[in-house]
Amino acid sequence: MTKDLREVKEKIRQQLISGEYMFTMRTMDKEKLKKDIMRSMDYIVSVERLTLSLEEREKIVAELIDEVAGFGPLSNLLNDPQVSEIMVNGANSVYAEKNGMMALTDIKFESNRQLLQTIEKIMAPTQRRVDESSPYVDASLPDGSRVNIVLPPLSLVGPVITIRKFSRDIATIEDLIKRDSMTEKMSKFLIAAIRAKLNIIFAGATGVGKTTTLNVLSHYISEGERIITIEDTNELRLKQNHVVPLEARQANVEGKGEVTIRDLFKNSLRMRPDRIILGEIRGSEALDMLQAISSGHDGALAVLHASSPMDVISRIETMIITSNTAIPLWAIRRQISNAVDIIVMQEQLLDGHRKITHITEVEGVQNDEVVLRDIFSYEITGISEENKQVVGRWKTWGVVPSFYSRFKLHGLDVPEDIFHAEG
Repeated sequence: MTKDLREVKEKIRQQLISGEYMFTMRTMDKEKLKKDIMRSMDYIVSVERLTLSLEEREKIVAELIDEVAGFGPLSNLLNDPQVSEIMVNGANSVYAEKNGMMALTDIKFESNRQLLQTIEKIMAPTQRRVDESSPYVDASLPDGSRVNIVLPPLSLVGPVITIRKFSRDIATIEDLIKRDSMTEKMSKFLIAAIRAKLNIIFAGATGVGKTTTLNVLSHYISEGERIITIEDTNELRLKQNHVVPLEARQANVEGKGEVTIRDLFKNSLRMRPDRIILGEIRGSEALDMLQAISSGHDGALAVLHASSPMDVISRIETMIITSNTAIPLWAIRRQISNAVDIIVMQEQLLDGHRKITHITEVEGVQNDEVVLRDIFSYEITGISEENKQVVGRWKTWGVVPSFYSRFKLHGLDVPEDIFHAEG
């Protein structure tokens, strides 16, 4: 783009973004936007006596519509269903994860100023702020995609945006089976576990699909239940009618007004919940969750960052110990074993595919140690020479879980032979 074109585009951009279009992305009339852009362009070209070809005019209009009605240079990546994550490392470096593999794209911002204007567009519909006094923030796009932003001086490469896109193409349990994330047998078990109001923790590293799996399985919660969701940033998209989403709040400029996940969890117990879903367990709310489940609030679903089923237990223990609670470790472990029924472990393999690698029962406590038993697990047997894909198989361990009788109590027909050893 020539200097003249960049200058015309920048002048039009400033007129649009400083006016009505800054905060109306969700309700924007794109035809009116297009007319306003063309009117501004005609005026600037006339005043400055410039000559623009039809192709140049169309290029400016298309790029500004993307920028004002969407998110500028990122719009194509956001609209690409094969892209799962976008990472902007300053104006000249944009990476994207596509089909599970990370690569540098040819997308660049014209300047840090344009990148900051994109950040303003992202933040405008939210009730959160990011500036010099608060130079990093979590937020979400209107479609549920999660966004993290870090500004200088914390970032040394310029403004940084990380977007984990909401998976529109994974909407049902069948989608997960088709993607080879789980088997049909595992899906039947997990659906029964949701309906029987078992307490489940979805665990794994960042970006492996934990929240997506929870979202899909949440569809099997009864329409008659009152569901409270608690998140730092709203990502869950439940289909039921009776859902009350709660979102934590940052402190204001004066350092006041913060509402934590723990605050929201404690309050949710007074809201007559049939089901509580925690977007992520991060700290002292772990103890509140265990105590609430132990006192009869069954059917809790939660997300936790961990590297293995045993690491889930260790992380919960650490969260409780570091929350200045004078509870001995043996008592913490008994509470964990009483409260948590299943750990669903998800991982991203070397070839980019995401799989549920463990469905593990929290069986109980023995010799003051929490005992875990795999019901299903994924075993890697090698790497294909032909296409470098991970080769493996799911294994059923022949374990009939101790909570099996709860399926019958809820009228669920789960044949015992789905637990027969194979693999």
